[in-house]
Amino acid sequence: MNLLITCLGIFTARIMDVSIGTIRTITMVKGASLKSAILAFIEVFIWFLVAREALSTNYTSMWIAISYSAGYATGTYIGSLLSKIFIKGNTTVQVITSKATKNNIKLFRDKGFALTVLDINDDFDGIKKKMLLLEINNSRIKELSQIIRKIDKSAFITYSETKTVINGFLK
Repeated sequence: MNLLITCLGIFTARIMDVSIGTIRTITMVKGASLKSAILAFIEVFIWFLVAREALSTNYTSMWIAISYSAGYATGTYIGSLLSKIFIKGNTTVQVITSKATKNNIKLFRDKGFALTVLDINDDFDGIKKKMLLLEINNSRIKELSQIIRKIDKSAFITYSETKTVINGFLK
């Protein structure tokens, strides 16, 4: 029974420290240095306590290593889910389509998406197309993707994480 409690403790603590580490990494990339430093302290503090417990236990069971590893994997997964909820961000979306009619562009704008439209030529087959450039909140990616697919199932779409936005229109 003590082995089970030790394994559950290690598993739970690893979930916590790795989840914090995942969020710390994302906040650091987004430029939030102070938040990242605070999260780093908490992450390593928990990690130190867990590593010390895992290495100093009297048990020689593989369940200790399995609990440690499973906590790490689960923490990575949970941390990525939490980051999507708590870390707000923006995405730059580029859409290349031959179906960017005035009505379709109006549809995007009516839904609250600001976009810039560029004329482009496909040198391979000579077809004139449009490139739509959009800057959106991450929470609206699914909504935008559905609209694009409804208009043009064969549109070429790229999504890039945005670090900074200056000026422009963003809802």
